[in-house]
Amino acid sequence: MNVILLGPPGAGKGTQAQFIMERFHIPQISTGDMLRKEVASGSELGLKAGEIMKSGALVPDELIIDIVKHRLSESDCQEGFLLDGFPRTLKQAQAMSEAGILINHVVELVVPDEDIVNRLSGRRVHEGSGRVYHVLHNPPKQEGLDDITGESLIQRNDDLPDTIRQRLAVYAEQTRPVAQYYMALDTAGVRGGVIPPKYTRINGTDSPATVSDQLFKALS
Repeated sequence: MNVILLGPPGAGKGTQAQFIMERFHIPQISTGDMLRKEVASGSELGLKAGEIMKSGALVPDELIIDIVKHRLSESDCQEGFLLDGFPRTLKQAQAMSEAGILINHVVELVVPDEDIVNRLSGRRVHEGSGRVYHVLHNPPKQEGLDDITGESLIQRNDDLPDTIRQRLAVYAEQTRPVAQYYMALDTAGVRGGVIPPKYTRINGTDSPATVSDQLFKALS
C-alpha cells in the first residue's frame, strides 16, 4: 500500500502517520530523511544533492524525484510506504506521475486555519527535554512551568500566530494544488490502463481516534 498523507501544519499528520505505520507495517518517508541519508551514503545522487544544499540553493525537483525513486526501491518499501511532506508542489506531484511512481491512496486532513492557529499557538515547550504542553488541552500543573523541573516553558517562533498564518498561506499556495491534482485524477478514473490513486478528504477537527477510524476505512 503506497500512501501520501497531505494536510496543513498542525492538522495531525504526525499522529495519523504513526497509526498508519503501526497498522500496515510500512515505513514513513520524508524528503528531509531521504536527502540526509543519500548525502551520508556518498552516492552519486547524494554528492549532487550535497553540493546544491551547501550552496544554499533548493534541490531541483528532477533530483528529488531520482532520490525518491531510489529510496522507494529499497527492501523496506516492498510492501508499501507512507510519503510525508512530499510531493510538496504540483510540479513534484506531476513529476512523480511521469516517473511512474505508483500511489494507491492520497488522504488529505482538512482543518480550518483558525483552528490550526489555536492548536499551535497554545503549545508550550520545555527546551531541555522537549516536553510539549498546551495551555488548554494539556496545561502544566503550574502555569508556564515544566512539571518535572519547574523550569520556564517557552513558545517557539514556529508557534507564534503570525508565523503559523504565514506557514498556512504557503501551504495553500504550494501544496493545496497537490490535493486538487489527485482529486482530479481520482474523478477522471482509469486512463490508458493506469489506475489513479484514490483521493479521500477527512475532517481533521474530529478526535484523533475518530480521524484514524475514517482513515483506516479509506485505506481498507
